[in-house]
Amino acid sequence: MNRVVHPIEQESFRRLRARLDTSGFPPLTRAVVERVVHSSADLEYAADLVMDEAELERAHAALHAGAPVVADVEMVAAGITRRRTVCRLRDARSGPGLTRSAHAVRLAYEEVGPGALWVIGCAPTALEELLRLDASPALVVGLPVGFVGAAESKAALRESGLPAVSNVSEKGGSAVAAAALNALLYHPASTEETL
Repeated sequence: MNRVVHPIEQESFRRLRARLDTSGFPPLTRAVVERVVHSSADLEYAADLVMDEAELERAHAALHAGAPVVADVEMVAAGITRRRTVCRLRDARSGPGLTRSAHAVRLAYEEVGPGALWVIGCAPTALEELLRLDASPALVVGLPVGFVGAAESKAALRESGLPAVSNVSEKGGSAVAAAALNALLYHPASTEETL
């Protein structure tokens, strides 16, 4: 099913591309960069994001083959369109040495198992817990935001060797994490151009 692109979105991408040359990026990397910049109106993401095109290609294939998508918080889940997500934060409980977000990751992994796409846009502790599990993800969109633990958790993600989309700085958040996943959802399986 083709996605209908609203004229405002078309104009927004036209203006984005007038201000930021993304033509040198490989196709899926370009899609992620543009969608994240579009969602945040922050051109700096073009230099801040870290990803690998081959990993994105494998994740794109897994996503379009029906791999589960897990979101760390409801705001991320709400931002992901055209796909059901798993978010177990409502069922999670905090305890000694365990945040609610970390417990939600454990619960979600029990539900989906290996091969899922994980979208973490809020809690660094959710990303840290995912890294402790042997989750064998298809992709981790690790874009938590904050001054405590966000940059460090994203650095640990990059060092883990897991297939990932992350960024170097402390910025991130639900909107940009969902946007990164949506870029892969919206990108067709064929090579035709897309927004």
